[in-house]
Formats: sequence, structure tokens, C-alpha cells
Amino acid sequence: MSRAGTKKTKGEKHRDAAGVAFAEGMRLLRINPALAAVEFSVCRQEDCALAPASGLVRATSDAVLHAHPDRMADPKAWAWALAHAVLHLGFGHVPAAKGVREQPDRCELAARCVVVNRFLLGFPVGRTPDDLPASYPDGDEEALAARWRRDGIPAVYERCGTAGDEADLLLVEWHGWNGQPPDHQLAFATALTRTVSAAMDMAGGRRDSLDGEPAARRPWERALSWFVSSYPLLGGIAAGITLVADAELARAHGISVAAVDAGAGEIYVNPLRRFDDEEWRFVLAHEMLHAALRHGDRAGGRDPYLFNVACDFVVNGWLVEMRVGAMPEGLLYDKELAGLSAEEVYDRIAGDLRRARRPATLRGKGVGDVLGGPLGPPRDCVDLDGFYRRGLAQGLDLHQRQERGYLPGGLVEEIRALSHPPLLWDARLARWFDEFVPRPEPLRSYARPSRRQASTPDIPRAGRHFPPEEVARCTFGVVLDTSGSMNRVLLGKALGAIASYAGARDVPAARVVFCDAAPHDAGYLPVTEIAGRVRVRGRGGTVLQPGIDLLHRVGDFPPGAPVLVITDGWCDVLRVRREHAYLIPQGARLPFSPRGPVFRVS
Repeated sequence: MSRAGTKKTKGEKHRDAAGVAFAEGMRLLRINPALAAVEFSVCRQEDCALAPASGLVRATSDAVLHAHPDRMADPKAWAWALAHAVLHLGFGHVPAAKGVREQPDRCELAARCVVVNRFLLGFPVGRTPDDLPASYPDGDEEALAARWRRDGIPAVYERCGTAGDEADLLLVEWHGWNGQPPDHQLAFATALTRTVSAAMDMAGGRRDSLDGEPAARRPWERALSWFVSSYPLLGGIAAGITLVADAELARAHGISVAAVDAGAGEIYVNPLRRFDDEEWRFVLAHEMLHAALRHGDRAGGRDPYLFNVACDFVVNGWLVEMRVGAMPEGLLYDKELAGLSAEEVYDRIAGDLRRARRPATLRGKGVGDVLGGPLGPPRDCVDLDGFYRRGLAQGLDLHQRQERGYLPGGLVEEIRALSHPPLLWDARLARWFDEFVPRPEPLRSYARPSRRQASTPDIPRAGRHFPPEEVARCTFGVVLDTSGSMNRVLLGKALGAIASYAGARDVPAARVVFCDAAPHDAGYLPVTEIAGRVRVRGRGGTVLQPGIDLLHRVGDFPPGAPVLVITDGWCDVLRVRREHAYLIPQGARLPFSPRGPVFRVS
């Protein structure tokens, strides 16, 4: 090959120089840890239709930065333009979403660029272009856009983007095939918080640099960072958990090793305990699973400490199976309990007389490590159910996609269950009616003329009716607590739901018994009239068992008909010998272990 054949053309040399400048600008951008946390890809293809004709870069909502391969610019100018585009992603200006997208108008585009440029004045990356203003107006994107729709966009702020005369952001349909669209705003906010914390640590002498490790990073912090970077199942939870390492706080509240408060999103560790990194991983994973699986809220009427102990057995068994860290000596672990749920383990240990020994949790002997409230001052509230449910569900998806290893079946079941919130009480009541209250089947007979007979007197038509035996088969009983302690709002909601579902199933009447100090048989009532007959009598304590017995004795009440008991929980111990259910207020408790379903009216 001749020497002339190896020479590059002028266009190729220009493209190489443009590529070198762009790569250097990208390197300058990646130095910033907050911007580096936002995931995006770059398109510099020749035939890219979305690359700006005269500007440097355009961001689209599928997290792609489009730039022309021949565009020449200084590396610092590229760094500023790329930072501008990445901040559009991080500020949520171009959120990923499915379906047809509506593009922002000129005022919205200008307002978003102004907000980004104003942020870059105090968060410098690269070099700001000389033709941009030195200051920007106050206000968020919505306020600025509304003002400029009314008064017009000032000329100095009309072209503050990175695509020249064109829009530097574009909303496109998200075509991801798995999971939900990515949340770039959350990733940027989390990384920015860490960057600010690192800067404060560096100013205080606790960190040598923003991108380096702390001079003496503590082992529990290294363990938490390991989950964020290397263990996707719990990485989302670890990113939102706050570690509180305070020896005085641990001593004051009797925390031997660690404890967790799910409501505050805080794990309290005793910094005086000496564990290696592997043991701290086990401890933090233990507490994160307590919080994410809402063990503190699942105790119900059980003894909170014993339920905490049962959850410890289950969680420690899972972590040993998954080989997450190393279990410190003295923790609760029993191979014979493998595969059991926390409720099943509780039933086993609750009847064991050896529980008087009060086994130790991570908090200490005789106390649970799942706290009922934060140990510090109140913090801002978040949607905890959504946070823990989303974190575990996304972590499980990443863990399985990346084939990170074995997960116990019981843990996977609990995570899947968290992804499906429980049905509301009225929906569960409707299912109960569908299962136990049959729909009456009408009969047609020429002995009862049809209502359409009058319109066509020459055509005989059979009438539709419900025979008495069918009415008796398709009914149910209602035992109503009408004592003075009964809440009228509860009665209204419960009776309204009963009337609605019974009417939808063509149930003509229900057998109703009112109870306070004594039962009052109201006989069969149309379901729509039960509420009108209720009188809160307030004659002392509530005794419901005589009302139940009355329905068992009467001969005209079908032996297979179910019974619905409506009470506020302040009643006697009931024994119902047929299919039954209870309607009680949210937060109330029955003074016995019910055998039928309990619908808690919210």
C-alpha cells in the first residue's frame, strides 16, 4: 500500500480532533461524583436525526445525549454542555415514561434551562459560555414558565440551552421491556447528598478528598457501601437508610450491637462493638430486612418481643443460606426452623416454657431490636410502604437478572407479597359474600304474569319470581352491637357495604339481631332497611353470645346461612358454630382468637 493511501483526509482529521475534545469533556464531567451517578448513554453517529444542527448536545427522555461527531468545541465547553444536559435528567426535566409524550412549550424550555444554568453557577463544571448571562431570576421552573407566558420571555434568557436555536431536550416514548422507567432524579439527589456530606467531611478533616475514601472509614460504613455497590437485593434499601453510630445513644437505650426503626429509616449501631467487615454486613442486612419486611407492624396481637425473636430466627436463617457476611457469635439461629415463616416460628416458641430465659437479640437480652419509634428528634415523613416495597422489589429483580446467587424461597415469597398490597376491607367483604351467600335463582311461571303482558295481551308471558325455599336458602344473619360504645360511623359504613353487596346479589332479606345487654330479634328485614332500624341503645355492656344463640335456635333461619357480626371489639367471648365473619373498626381487637375472617373497617 502506498504512503498516500495511509494518509487521513482533512475531514477524518477534523473528526478525530472533535472526538478527542469530546472525550476530554466527558472525562471532566465524570470527575464530578454527583453527575457521574446519573446513568446516560451518548449518540455521536453521523446519521443521528436528533443531534442539534448548530448547538452541542440534546438530551432525550430515554437518557441519551445526542451530539454530532464533527462538532468542534473546547473540552471545557463540552464539559459544561454535557453537565447542562445531565442536569436536565437529574432535575426531572425529561422523565422517562411510556405512551405518547407532549413536548414542553417555549416558556417551559427556557425556564428549565435557566434553572440548570443557575445551579451550574454554584456547581461549576467546565467553562460557562461567554454569551450567557451572569445572573438568573429566582423561582422554580413552573413559576418562571407561568410568568413568561404572561409577560413574554426576556431575550437574554430565550437561548440558554445547549442546542443553539433548537430545543435542547426532547420527550420520547420509553420502550424499556422490563420493570419501571428509571428515576434519574432520585439517583442524582442521592449522589448530590453524598457529595455535599463528603465536602463537609473534607472541610472538617475527616476526608482527604471528595473522590477518595475517608482517612479512617468505619467498618459499618464500609459494610453499608458494599450493599449499595455490590448487593442489588438490598442496595436500594441501603441507599435510603441512615446509620446512627453514637455510643451515648446506644448506652442510654440499651443497644448492645444494633437496632432499627423502620419509620425513621434509621439503623442504630453501637460503635464500641468490635466486628470485622463481614460481621457488620450480616448485622446491617439483618436490620434492613427487619425494616423492609415491616416486622414491627406484623406483630398484631402477638407479644412484640417474642415476635421479634421469631423474626430473628427467620432472618438469620436466610442470611446464613445466602452467605451474606458472617454471623456474629451469640445470634439466634436454629437449623430446625428453616423454611418456616415468622408467624409459624412464633407459634412454636410461644408455647415453649424455655422462653423464660429471654433470648438476646442484636439489641440485647430480653429486648427487641425492632424499635417502635426513632431515638432522635422527629424527621420528615416519607411513604414508607412505597419506599421499602419498591426497594426490595427492584433489588430482587436486579439480583435475579444479574444472577447474583441463591435466595431462600421464604424470603422471595415475602418480597413478592410486599409487592401486592392487601385488599381493602370492603373488597374482602364482597369476596366473602360471593363465597358464602349464594345468589337466588329465579323461576318463571305462567301463574304469575309477566310485567310485559299488558303491552302484548295476546302473547302469554311467564312471570319471574323467587320461590320461598329459594329466599330461605339465599340469606344471612347479622348480629349488630348496639351498645353505647358503638361508633355510628362504623355502623354507617358497615351497613352501607352490606346493603350494597347483598342488593347486588339479589338477596331479598337478612335475619337481624340487635344486641347490647340483651338480644332483640328484628326478624327478616330487607337489606336496604337494616340501617333505618338501628338504634344505639346504650344499656350497659355488650353481650353478643345470646344473639348468636338465638340464630342457632330459631327454626326459620337456615342451618347453612352465614352470620356477620358487627361490633367495636368491646364484647364477650363468642362461639359461633356456623360460617361467620366479623366487622370491627381499624385498630380494634377482639377479646378472643376469631375463627372466621375479620374485616377491619378503615
